[in-house]
Amino acid sequence: MSRLPNKNKDSGMTRRGFLIAMTAVGVSFGFPRTSWSAMDPATEGGALLPDNGSLYEPSLWYSIDAKGKIKVNIIRAEMGQHVGTSIARILADELEANWDDVEIVHVDSNKKWGLMVTGGSWSVSQSWSVYRQAGAAGRTALLEAAAKKWAVPVDKCHASNGKVIFGNKEISYGELIAAGVNRQFTEAELKALPLKPNDDLKLVGKQVTSLDISNKTTGKTVFGIDAKIDGMVYAAPILPPTRYGSTVTAMDDSAAKAVKGYQQTLVLEDPSQTVPGWLVVIADSYYAAHKAAALVKVSWQAGAAANVSEVDIINHGRELLKDSSKGAILDTGDVNTEPVFSQAASTIEYEYLTSTVLHAQMEPLNALVFQNEDGIWEIHSGCQWQSLTTSVLAAALGVAEDNILIRAYILGGGFGRRLNGDYTVPAALVSKALGGKPVKLVFTRAQDLQFDSPRSASVQQLKMAFNADKTVIAMEHHATAGWPTEVMIPVFMPKGVNGQSFDPFSIAGADHWYSVGAQKVRAVSNDLANASFRPGWLRSVGPGWTNWALESFMDEAAHHAGKDPLAFRLALLTAQGRNAGSGPIASGGAARQAAVLQKAAEMIGWGTALPEGSGMGIASTFGQERDMPTWVAVAAQVRVDKSTGLVHVEKLQVVVDAGIIVDPNGAQAQCQGAALWGLSMALYEGTELVNGKFKDSNFDSYTPLRIGQTPEISVEFIVSPYAPSGLGEPAVTPVAPAIANAIYQAIGVRLRKIPMTANDVKAALTKA
Repeated sequence: MSRLPNKNKDSGMTRRGFLIAMTAVGVSFGFPRTSWSAMDPATEGGALLPDNGSLYEPSLWYSIDAKGKIKVNIIRAEMGQHVGTSIARILADELEANWDDVEIVHVDSNKKWGLMVTGGSWSVSQSWSVYRQAGAAGRTALLEAAAKKWAVPVDKCHASNGKVIFGNKEISYGELIAAGVNRQFTEAELKALPLKPNDDLKLVGKQVTSLDISNKTTGKTVFGIDAKIDGMVYAAPILPPTRYGSTVTAMDDSAAKAVKGYQQTLVLEDPSQTVPGWLVVIADSYYAAHKAAALVKVSWQAGAAANVSEVDIINHGRELLKDSSKGAILDTGDVNTEPVFSQAASTIEYEYLTSTVLHAQMEPLNALVFQNEDGIWEIHSGCQWQSLTTSVLAAALGVAEDNILIRAYILGGGFGRRLNGDYTVPAALVSKALGGKPVKLVFTRAQDLQFDSPRSASVQQLKMAFNADKTVIAMEHHATAGWPTEVMIPVFMPKGVNGQSFDPFSIAGADHWYSVGAQKVRAVSNDLANASFRPGWLRSVGPGWTNWALESFMDEAAHHAGKDPLAFRLALLTAQGRNAGSGPIASGGAARQAAVLQKAAEMIGWGTALPEGSGMGIASTFGQERDMPTWVAVAAQVRVDKSTGLVHVEKLQVVVDAGIIVDPNGAQAQCQGAALWGLSMALYEGTELVNGKFKDSNFDSYTPLRIGQTPEISVEFIVSPYAPSGLGEPAVTPVAPAIANAIYQAIGVRLRKIPMTANDVKAALTKA
């Protein structure tokens, strides 16, 4: 592929900009032309449609051409979840399109698309109203055009399957576009358009062909690691001993010079301080770059984290929680818990821990960067948060954000790792040092894990107060961990009722829907964690660990009260006050959480007698944020081998209320994968910081769930009329506590740290 001129200027370019298409032939990067229109990904080589004006764009989000082809613009990253298919069907349904005419286009990072981020299980939920309005706009415009052509009342026409129909007359969308349609809509007009009743939706919730599945199964899909451009060189990083603060004191590349294809080794200077103390080896090939990198001798002055290990992070967290002035207090209604606890008949208090967790996505980090002929820095890489990454790159390169463009690629797994675009910075710095020459940097697996932005280790302390008849009257939840939002984008941090800012992605879930009387939730940043490595967002973010503590604690509270854990929870899910829920997604509130709990209990056969050493546990959560809740309950059945400490998870019954389910197959896959991810973190997956580095560097010691360890798993969805919420992450959250609760029922020991290893089980049995 030749180097490309930038055509992202006003001259000779449709307002949609340069589009990267990822459908029939994978990724098309485009070709030098004097003018640009929509790329046709169905044609080998990404050929262009004639730019004859026969193209109608009812909104920013899609176009319809004279052949009736509909190209839906997708700003969300594709990493295996078929997000393009889900979003496109929302629009196509409202548009009354023929699904066979629909294609998806994953767009670049042009600022006209607004905030570009794929995370938080937001994609479908935040696209629901936007793309429905866009589809309604096109349908309205085409109905009006047909009615005018036929000189008939528009309300006597209807649209169906890519056509407008009046009596025995019909005309295709393509024919109408060819004749000319130019109806435009203001924002107010878009919002006022009538939408189809949900019961009339024909594609949403139905089985359709996924628009990208063929490429993925035939190997045509192009991932970031596949990106190529003529004249590029390969780069291999040499990582410093600590994430921050390391400086190179000496470098000797004399041995590397013997490697055929070796060019040079650069010591990076990074104004953004994303990759301090890094060196990068340049060579003609990936193999030569990494072979030479192993021969380069480097000395560093290590940063302060060289003296920090996981136990220091945990102990520092405990010290932080001791100071009541630290942290933000969330708005949970009545936060004045102290007088209630002072008058309680009984109280309980327990501490819960989680280990550092790595992303370990299948595709190692990579980026191809060069400066094109118009002076624009092009980044070719999979990315989950383009809007954040462009600002970091701008700081590193010392240019305006408008001079940076991220081209979209399919991700070989993201899970939150590629929300942090730090891995693009070293490639960009090397390209700048080489005068804008194309540089492709690919990490090894070990480097990928060592340079991870992991989920930080956490400490949580929960308290509950009861009156004389064991009724809950107050609760507190204090949590501390490294805060990724504080480190990478503090503008996303709101303030608590005490005026202190907090990372919402590091405490969501603790502000639960149980009615417990006075309630205090306190979020404290672990500054030592923030300074020792770069904490990151990992699939299910805060709820993945806050709900581990919360739902384990709810079981312990039930036992203290002498009540069945299911009945105890249901009694607290009263759906009153702030827990009644409101809005298009959260309506129903705690009553919907109660419903998934009851269904999961029914599916597992709650209360059924089991053999010795076996037990059932239950847990429920609401997924991400309170204004976008996905209600999930998990019932787990386990068998514990007391002699080895091994926990065998035999069944996971998962029940989900996510509102309207847009993509049934995708929803099943997302929830199955999320539940298994939760199982992996519950029993198998975790590392620790040792003198500034993560102790695990590959899958020989970092051991996520293997296929032979997967249990029987069932996922059921509650039929719901509410707007869609998210599905990528919520089913992660209740799995670990459900397993811990089942272990307690099976062998009578309580584990309060994940992962729950065989050694942990044996140690607990010894103490029991």
